[in-house]
Amino acid sequence: MSLEGKLALITGSGRGIGRAIALKLASQGADIIVDFFRHRESAEQTARDIEALGVKAEVIRANVGDPAKVDELFDMIGNKFGHLDILINNAASGVGRPLVDIDVKAWEWTMDINVRASLLCAQRAAKLMVDRGGKIVGISSLGSRFVLPNYTVVGVSKAALEALTRYLAIELAPQGICVNAIAASAVETEALKFYFKEGLVKDTRQATPAGRMVMPEDVANVVAFLCSEEAFMIRGQIIVIDGGTSIGVLALAGKGEQKE
Repeated sequence: MSLEGKLALITGSGRGIGRAIALKLASQGADIIVDFFRHRESAEQTARDIEALGVKAEVIRANVGDPAKVDELFDMIGNKFGHLDILINNAASGVGRPLVDIDVKAWEWTMDINVRASLLCAQRAAKLMVDRGGKIVGISSLGSRFVLPNYTVVGVSKAALEALTRYLAIELAPQGICVNAIAASAVETEALKFYFKEGLVKDTRQATPAGRMVMPEDVANVVAFLCSEEAFMIRGQIIVIDGGTSIGVLALAGKGEQKE
């Protein structure tokens, strides 16, 4: 699944899942644009690690929640490189609050970064992917379909991202662009602590049939596959990565009833 000669933009790729995706695509030969908003040092370290793999890395600061900054980001890519082959809509944010405590500011902030930015980036990226067989992958979560504590606004934004994925997949298909998304269960990253208490994280580890939580590298591996030509016929799909958690709920409940 060589990506040699490809240029990939991963939004929010200085840390966590984005960093893992950037390193995975780089390991397969792609040059990487590392986008970040707050943590420059982490982004620059990611770039150094990418270059150590023998490919090129470009660090760009852009808040994709701001339409003007999205335009600046893609203007810069267009002027410097003239094309783009891969877009990973990974940048995400949100507010971890009970539903009754969500205000307009929290709602708009989350929707702007998690959904609107994905649309705006895809629109601009598509223009740079003409005749290149581009790939676009969004990063969702199981919170799009399952109810999680204090995850309302993020979960709804991820559900919207998944719907957007399907529409983009059909409308961009005539241009040779493949669009898909990945929905992971709780991923072992620093961001996990922001939304979930340690008790819930511990329960997730124990409840995962695969025997461990999802790691950033698990997500990165599937992203790399979706960016390859081997995945050409996969369009508008939401690939679940959860170690069997979502389909193992009833089985676990059955074991509990047997013990009683």
